[in-house]
Amino acid sequence: MPAPESAAPSLPPNSPANPTVVQTVCRGVRGATTVEHDSRDEILTATRQLLALMIRRNGIEPTDVASAIFTVTRDITAEFPAVAARQLGWLDVPLLCGYEVSVQGSLPRCIRVLIHWNTSKGQQEIAHTYMREATILRPDLTRYPAVDLEELEAWIRVQMGDAP
Repeated sequence: MPAPESAAPSLPPNSPANPTVVQTVCRGVRGATTVEHDSRDEILTATRQLLALMIRRNGIEPTDVASAIFTVTRDITAEFPAVAARQLGWLDVPLLCGYEVSVQGSLPRCIRVLIHWNTSKGQQEIAHTYMREATILRPDLTRYPAVDLEELEAWIRVQMGDAP
């Protein structure tokens, strides 16, 4: 009885010989913003705006988000920034809040987020987002067009179900 023929070796995803296979990997998307005062409304507004811009710049769908970690400086205590993600509909996404390491001279009243996102985009295609005073943290990543905050807030209201 002849020996069975072995199957042809499979081609790796995204190889030149197999360009139609799209590989999904988990990427980190960073963002940061600041608030002027430690108030619940200001924390939630700033965080919603940050998340909205990150979502829109990257095309993030909530079902593709593995998790998100929020940190705040120790001068922010009025609200968990993760509440803003829940307000935007991230009800099934694991979220975690914590304190940023306190380093003398660091940026005060700062909210940071790291989103773990399943995507086919390459690392260089990720649009990290820094707003308000947080632009000083990564000036190399803040060269994008001015943001129309009224239009962004209208988008946020739709996501929250508050649109007219």
